[in-house]
Amino acid sequence: MNDIIKSIEAAQMKAEVPQFRVGDTVKVYGKIKEGNRERIQVFEGIVMKVQGGSVRATFTVRKNSNGVGVEKTWPLHSPSVEKVEVVRHGKVRRAKLNYLRGRVGKSAKVKELVK
Repeated sequence: MNDIIKSIEAAQMKAEVPQFRVGDTVKVYGKIKEGNRERIQVFEGIVMKVQGGSVRATFTVRKNSNGVGVEKTWPLHSPSVEKVEVVRHGKVRRAKLNYLRGRVGKSAKVKELVK
């Protein structure tokens, strides 16, 4: 039974997964259905956390929109996620950036990682 589930999950995984980490600023191109039309909407923000493994992996992105914090959790291997584009790499020392929820303005920024 376990082998059957693994084979189904392997068929649903994307061939190419973008390399990003917590603290990176990313643009997520998500497909949105409106009636019978389908369009792509860009959601740009900081990656707060990355969870799970294999086909169940998800990541949460946070952005400030008109002074209000908005968070969305995206399944990594979902067909509704067209692509994930890394804008800049952030320098963080934590796996989950929950402390950013209580911050506003310049204190809610993450330093850029210089290589």
